Amino acid sequence: MDAADDVDEGAEGRAETGVPAEVAAYLDGLPEGRRSVIRPVFETVREAMPEGYELVLAWGMPGWVVPLTTFPRTYNGQPLAYVSLADQKNYNSLYLMGLYSDGPEDRAFREAWEATGLALDMGKSCLRFRALGDVDLPLIARTVASMPVPRFLEVYERARG
Repeated sequence: MDAADDVDEGAEGRAETGVPAEVAAYLDGLPEGRRSVIRPVFETVREAMPEGYELVLAWGMPGWVVPLTTFPRTYNGQPLAYVSLADQKNYNSLYLMGLYSDGPEDRAFREAWEATGLALDMGKSCLRFRALGDVDLPLIARTVASMPVPRFLEVYERARG
């Protein structure tokens, strides 16, 4: 493989790297200013993603889910979302569903974020950001990598009661 093989040739080129065409089209369709913010976050999450999650376009945004073949007992019959990323009207959203349970994972993430000195704009699982400088990519990578599918399912079951 030479350097030319690594060049991103748009949606068709990314399909070979495991990015479904509809996800590539979503990313390619973003305005350049938004794409330059979302793309590095997307790549950070993609590189940190544990085995077993599937990248899809769901609910109008790219996201990694637990396939129904792995966990069919979801509350809505849809694959269980783990991480999603969206371009919103006034900001970008990174949904970290492994933090939704308000458990030790969420507390650890918030403490680690506070240590970065960055302002945290976050709901139960939705981290909102406008610029790439608003996001600590190494912390995002560690957070995403910290939950293999079995652990995420434990957190999900704990949150469901």
